[in-house]
Amino acid sequence: MSNPFVVVLDYGSGDARATADALEQAGALVEVTSVRATVMAADGFVVPGAGSLAETMRQLKTVRGPELIERRLAGGRPVFAFGAGMHVLFEHGPDGAMEGLGEWPGDLGAHAHDGWSAVEAPAGSKLFEGIEHEEFYFQHESAALDWTLDTIPPFTNATLTWADHGGRFIAAVENGPLVATQFHPQRSGDAGIRLLRNWLATL
Repeated sequence: MSNPFVVVLDYGSGDARATADALEQAGALVEVTSVRATVMAADGFVVPGAGSLAETMRQLKTVRGPELIERRLAGGRPVFAFGAGMHVLFEHGPDGAMEGLGEWPGDLGAHAHDGWSAVEAPAGSKLFEGIEHEEFYFQHESAALDWTLDTIPPFTNATLTWADHGGRFIAAVENGPLVATQFHPQRSGDAGIRLLRNWLATL
């Protein structure tokens, strides 16, 4: 699809405008909004995030973000989340504190990282095609340290990409229409733009 229409969720995240700029550079037509009809009509829906799980959840709820995410996924409509946007997809924050959306089972673990790291993308990853050995920019205090989702046929297993910074953690998940990265594509230079372009090609 050429020039797909993508909505970046407007919920108070400081990354929304920078994310929209990066998506436009990657070839998308972009609108930053939380209007439900526009979100549901978009080819792709992006949930950026910076900050804590608790604050991100609070901000998401003010614009009914959890409902928008759930509605799109229920219809098999693509959703891409990153940073704290990825965090909220799990059940809880570190030590079981703070409740997330529970799209994926498991709790986040304490894991601080502020800087660039290479990723370990598996064969067959659509998100990292052609950029398997690039570095991306991470900024987080917690991360998913393991994966506990048991997939039952006919559903296929999620594609997991890992990174290592004082211990291994999940850098990205490709799980049907739901895609997420721990790093921030919009802050990852050319590699981030190429990754966004790869995602747009799947819409």
